[in-house]
Amino acid sequence: MSDALDSLRRELAQISDLATAARVLEWDQLVMMPAGGAPARAENLAGLHRLAHELFVRDEIGALLDDLAPLQADLDPESDDACLIEVTRRDWEKATRVPAALTADLSKLSSEGMEAWARAREEDDYESFRPWLDRTLELKLRYIDCFPATGEPYDVLLDDFERGMRTHEVRTVFDRLKPALRELLAAAPDDEAEPFLDGPYPREAQHELSLAVARAFGAQEMHFRLDPTVHPFCLSFATQDVRLTTRYAEDDLHGNSVFSTMHEVGHGLYEHGGDPALDRTPLATGCSSALHESQSRLWENVIGRSLPFWRWFYPRFQAGFPEALRDVPLERFHRAINRTQPSLIRVDADETTYGLHIILRFELEQELLSGSLTTADLPEAWNAKLEELLGIRPPSDRLGCLQDVHWAGGMFGYFPTYQLGNVLSVQIWERLQAELPDAYEQVERGEFEAIHEWLRERLYRHGRRFTPAETIERVADGPIDPEPYLRYLREKNASLAPA
Repeated sequence: MSDALDSLRRELAQISDLATAARVLEWDQLVMMPAGGAPARAENLAGLHRLAHELFVRDEIGALLDDLAPLQADLDPESDDACLIEVTRRDWEKATRVPAALTADLSKLSSEGMEAWARAREEDDYESFRPWLDRTLELKLRYIDCFPATGEPYDVLLDDFERGMRTHEVRTVFDRLKPALRELLAAAPDDEAEPFLDGPYPREAQHELSLAVARAFGAQEMHFRLDPTVHPFCLSFATQDVRLTTRYAEDDLHGNSVFSTMHEVGHGLYEHGGDPALDRTPLATGCSSALHESQSRLWENVIGRSLPFWRWFYPRFQAGFPEALRDVPLERFHRAINRTQPSLIRVDADETTYGLHIILRFELEQELLSGSLTTADLPEAWNAKLEELLGIRPPSDRLGCLQDVHWAGGMFGYFPTYQLGNVLSVQIWERLQAELPDAYEQVERGEFEAIHEWLRERLYRHGRRFTPAETIERVADGPIDPEPYLRYLREKNASLAPA
């Protein structure tokens, strides 16, 4: 039996190496590659993904899993070996339903589509991108057809990012959030944006301060790298090799600079916090997209937009941008970076309105996949829905349906996990505070080690050893519950009201 387990580990390591090579190429494409390299890069990625898929779905992998069934039954179900067999079997059974040619087509289209989207967004030309979106929807529907009907077609895509979750479960959470968030928005003061948010914020100082925050949170340069890009993201090549990206705008602090860095650091700490013994296996990554997003939002918002954090960091931040912030008191700065106000761009949205941006995308994705909404009508549907939810209307597609890269990359089913992560961030923080009641006092002193270690022990180190539902129960006393999040928003918004 141990020989079979050793053989499975060797096979999985080889497949993991191919996936890592693909991630290196994806990182390079989004950070360093010249635009002219896009066609060749699309072919490279399609070939790697196809080869990894073909190696994984072989009958030999299935035979090894069958051979290991008796051993699995005898193992502690929480042991690394038992979890590896269980997760690999689930992944293998899902992957074997998808033809290798479709996997390659999806990968190639994703790479090409992102380049087409970048051009269309820059030129505010939705019609040039629409054929790519049509093709993506066609392939996604073919992908959905690979699986037996279980409820709603969207379930298949959601399961890629949040294993085991069903669309109706997301809808239940969002149906609670939608009216509550609109009420909070309606109750928010209609004050003017602070002029100091427009800078100037010199790029070099932004980078140095972003590095300082990343290091303070636990992202050390021995294992992390930070680079600028158009659409910030985090990729890990191993638990000890994590790539962060951020975005700098000298005239706009929202969604940029230290805030986008804190967000991606949260993702990176999760990846880095995994047990290195799980590297080169399917267990060596975050458990789900919602749990991953819970960490980016916990570090960016629950910690990074809190008053205790800025009591610690504001003197250094203020010194880095004397022209913009010299005469701005801490309380005024803190109120400005947490101000509730409708915005066109999701990544610039405040904590209250962000969820409405996600609900919009969740609803539109289902309409596109069902055929009740055509891509020709998407811009108007987007604009009308944003006006309904937030009371504002995009003046252009660049500021509307072209703002996100996700659909270009084929990531249908991903958007709802952003808001689920917001909800979970507060659930997890409440659990953490119950065991570390002085957590915010530690933040105010610039001490993050105990917080980081609590999260590593309860969440990060486990990778994918448990299902998302099991992991949420362990770290947040699950299941997902929107009430702590809404309570957090109400209390925070009330504390920010002018005296």
